[in-house]
Amino acid sequence: MQHSHHDHHEVREASRRSLLAALVLTALLMVAELAGGILSGSLSLLAHAGHMLMHVAAFGVALFAIRLAKRPASVRRTYGYNRMEILAAAANVLLMWLFAAYIVWEAVSRLGGDAHDHSHGHSHGHDHGFEGGTLTVLGVVGVIVKLAVVYVLSRSSKQSLNVEGAMRHAAVDVLSSVALIVSGVVVVAYEEASWVDFVDPALSLILVLLVLGSSWQLASAVFLVLIEGTPKHLDVYDLCHDFEEVPGVTVVHDIHAWTVTSGYVSLTAHVLADPEYGGDYDTMLRELRRIASEDHGIAHSTIQLETSVTGCTEDHHVDHLLERERTRRERRWIFSDFAN
Repeated sequence: MQHSHHDHHEVREASRRSLLAALVLTALLMVAELAGGILSGSLSLLAHAGHMLMHVAAFGVALFAIRLAKRPASVRRTYGYNRMEILAAAANVLLMWLFAAYIVWEAVSRLGGDAHDHSHGHSHGHDHGFEGGTLTVLGVVGVIVKLAVVYVLSRSSKQSLNVEGAMRHAAVDVLSSVALIVSGVVVVAYEEASWVDFVDPALSLILVLLVLGSSWQLASAVFLVLIEGTPKHLDVYDLCHDFEEVPGVTVVHDIHAWTVTSGYVSLTAHVLADPEYGGDYDTMLRELRRIASEDHGIAHSTIQLETSVTGCTEDHHVDHLLERERTRRERRWIFSDFAN
């Protein structure tokens, strides 16, 4: 058991080092893009810097959660500080939406014909070469940095789902830096064209869609946790079915499952046991907890064994019985059609 705890500590420490390295690399890229966007008047770089801010915040929240997870729970905080990760993620989403709204407002103003007046003080003849060169250089730097982030995170991705998700996101996000390179090359190649002023705001709107797409997924996950919805990976019908396959179990009712924080799912359930069951109820309870933990990935389960529903006033939640019966009917129809 001590060896297992040591291994868990090593995995957590490796994840922390990988996330910290990824945060530093991404933060440096974000600062460079922010500075480049301000100096060149490029909305694309500002929008992409905002997207990098989401990555920095995500890495920071993950590191913060690892640190807080070491603090013990108390009587006043029976779940400790685990929910802080969700609250920080919610604040991150709101910040991204405000930033996206600003970029959209600026981009629409420029596309509407005010491009020359919103170029941070530049006139119609502002230096497209400098803007295009900045886009290209920072795009290339972005590709290099993101590939480095992918490499760093890959070392711990197989031990941590959170790290693996961050690694996959960084890998896909390489395309946004490639878009900056393409935009920079176009601006330099067609520097004298009248339409080149609209390349940057048009690209910034595309990058805003990328920001909103990422933040919407995060917002949906946060909302599901805050309303204590059933985790997406958990099939309650299958869970109840597995419980009811345990010898001596009659039916499962009043079942609730929710996410405390990322990777930590809790469950409460009432299990009606056959009063004439001749086996050991403690053995039954251990098997139910094993099924919840090992087969369905539930971190904490509270299971109440009952031999009668008399006096039980909770909502029984036995929809899984109807679902199981419906599935059986469908199977009978399929087999009968096949036989005919």
